[in-house]
This record gives sequence, structure tokens and C-alpha cells, in this order.
Amino acid sequence: MSAHLSSPHHAPWRRRLGEWVESTPIQRFVIAVILINAVVLGLETSPRLMDAAGGVLIGIDTICLAIFVVEIGLKLAAFGWRFFRDPWNVFDFVVVGVALVPAGAGLEVLRTLRVLRVLRLISQLPQLRKVVAALLSAIPGILSTGALLGLIFYVAAVMATTFFRETMPEFFGNFGASLFSLFQIATLSSWETIVRSAMDEHSWSWAFFIPFIILAAFTALNLIIAVIVDAMNTLHDMPSAVTSSAEPETEQETDQETVHQEVKALRAEIAELKEIIQSAKGPRDS
Repeated sequence: MSAHLSSPHHAPWRRRLGEWVESTPIQRFVIAVILINAVVLGLETSPRLMDAAGGVLIGIDTICLAIFVVEIGLKLAAFGWRFFRDPWNVFDFVVVGVALVPAGAGLEVLRTLRVLRVLRLISQLPQLRKVVAALLSAIPGILSTGALLGLIFYVAAVMATTFFRETMPEFFGNFGASLFSLFQIATLSSWETIVRSAMDEHSWSWAFFIPFIILAAFTALNLIIAVIVDAMNTLHDMPSAVTSSAEPETEQETDQETVHQEVKALRAEIAELKEIIQSAKGPRDS
């Protein structure tokens, strides 16, 4: 359930509306509409299908958009300005709002962006939200690894331009061309074409390209993957960490309650013992 619903200042009808619009059946219905809309948007790219059933596809697309608009309108009515405190709500609002841009000169690109409505599936599925959260949390590590990769490319581009500028000007004629060629090599896309051509001219060039491929393609790129995987593992372990940290507090509360009960029982026994002693003194005094 959304955090919006926890506000004590909500009117009863707003609270009930918010609970209804974020209930499991409604969210499943929205997910189904998103999937249907994704299929329709894909079918609309086929000229043959548009000629045969273009009106039906456009009608279904319009109905899906209307459902999205109604859903967001109900959330705005239920949560008010608190709706925009949730980044996923803002994301949904922008994606649906783009689809409402009227067709006209200069706005066709925005109209084409209506396919972004498919990305609403991310905000509706918790597992996808976790993946996005992991990617966002991994950005600092990715930037650091990217900086290292940039240094490797810079040094290699300067060296490649110096080594191969005269014999292979189409690949290493200047710094920019060298960067692009090295990027192609690092992605292992037809890299052998460039490397073998360089080896035909310079038999020693393998000593340059093999370390570069190992550093750029295998080491640095795998470091980026490792950062993302580590971020996902951290997010996955957070709930268990919270649970484990809460367990000692629960055990401590249980121990305190047990001690409290034992103290109460001990006080009761002492009181009974006092009564027995007083009752025993009574006949002796008499």
C-alpha cells in the first residue's frame, strides 16, 4: 500500500478512493492494459495491418490512453499534491501526458514517444522497480569505472594514432578516428578486420591490441557489470538485514517481559509469606 494512505489528514472518501485505486485487482487490470497497449503500438508499425484494421488499432490505443488518464486522475483526486512526492507517479504522469500532446507541425516526435507508455510496466511491477533502483544506486560505481575506462581509451587512442596514422589513416588517421576504431575493437565487433590489417603492416601490433582488448573489453566492462550486480545484491539483502537487526530487539523485549512476570510472581509469593508469618504470630501473641 502506498505511503500516501497513511496520512491522518485524508478525508474518508479520499482514503477509500486511494485504497481502491491502488488495490491489487486494479493494479493487475492496469498491468493488463499496459500489455495490451504495448501489443497494439507494435502492430501499428505494420503498414499492412494498419491498412486492414487501422481503425480498430487506433480505437484500442485511444481506450488504453483513456484508462491511463482516468487512473492518474483518480490518484490525483485521492492524494492531491502528495501524488507528486512519489517519483514513479511523476514518471507515469509524464509518460501519459506526452501521449496527450496534439498532433501538429513539430510535435510528431513527441507523438512518437507515446510508446514510452509501455515503460509504465516498470512502475507497476515491484521486481522491475528493484532493478531500476539497483541501476540508480550503482551510478557512482559505474561513473568511477567509466572514468577508468575513459583513461584507458585516451591513452590507447594517443598511442594508436602515433603508431598507425601513416599506414592506416582510415582507422587511426586522427584522435577521433582512433577512438572510434578502439571502441569497435573493445565491443569485439569485426575487431579482427582492423587488427589483422594492422598486423599486415606492423607484425608487432598484436602486442598493443591484445593488452588493450584485455583491459577494455574483459576487465573494465566486467567491472561495470560487477558494480551493478553488487548493487542488486545489496538491495536484495536489505530486507533480511532489517529483519536480523529487528530480531535482537524482539528477543530483548521478550526477555524483559519474562523478567517482569517473574518479579510479579516473586512479589506475590513474598506477600503470601508475610500473611503466613502474621497469621502464625497472631495465636502466639494471644
